[in-house]
Amino acid sequence: MKRRSLASLEHRPLIGVTTSEVRPKERVNPVAEGEPLSKEMALGIPYLKAIEAAGGLPIVMPPLAEDAIEPLLDRLDGICLSGGPDLDPALYEAAPHPELGPIEPELDRFELAVAARADAREMPILAICRGTQALNIVRGGALHQHLPDLSIEFTHRQTNPSTEPSHPVAVDPDSELAAALGGAAVEVDEVNSFHHQAIDRLGDGLRISARAPDGTIEAVEDPTRPFLIGVQWHAETLVHREAEAELFRRFVEACRIDSVEYERAAGREVA
Repeated sequence: MKRRSLASLEHRPLIGVTTSEVRPKERVNPVAEGEPLSKEMALGIPYLKAIEAAGGLPIVMPPLAEDAIEPLLDRLDGICLSGGPDLDPALYEAAPHPELGPIEPELDRFELAVAARADAREMPILAICRGTQALNIVRGGALHQHLPDLSIEFTHRQTNPSTEPSHPVAVDPDSELAAALGGAAVEVDEVNSFHHQAIDRLGDGLRISARAPDGTIEAVEDPTRPFLIGVQWHAETLVHREAEAELFRRFVEACRIDSVEYERAAGREVA
């Protein structure tokens, strides 16, 4: 068997959450009792809280050597690809746009290696914002590097709080995403928006499941997989709404089922 789960007896699946935002020491605000200034990784707590509230056990994945990825995935039941800065356009063989934001190429390569290997294992994957773009690149797609080039009448970088929506989306009612958001009982009319880039060329095997009014791709999925969904909005800060809470519950349940099926296939008793 190529996977092994360490989920608890209560089957709270262990879910890895990537982090790709780097804060140089010049941007760190130290306290008198703190450690010496150094480069830091940053990840929003809402990702972890959303997974925990849905019944999962989140674990933050630091950037590791490539030979650590497979042993790490052996211990996980699902992957959440989080948001973060712009992705290196070299990853999809494009020249950098003049408005490209700060990038971290080595961290990009680690995160994409994690996504590619988790995808190859057919693990449940929930991708959010930058994570959706990373998943698209893994599948051979490409990105729009600077969304204002496409439209100046519509903004994808809101200034109001992340817990508030800022623009509408149209979700395909026949999509896996619509089902994961609660199906016919739940409608998502508006979402929040904090991205500079978005999907341009769609990756292999992915299907568009939501768009913004300006045509920007807001969600993708692989309908052949039990759970592989990417949303461009920050669903983790909207879990006070039933649709996003249900999205995380469906993701965690997919990880739980995957874990139990693996344990049984390996010949281990599952309560």
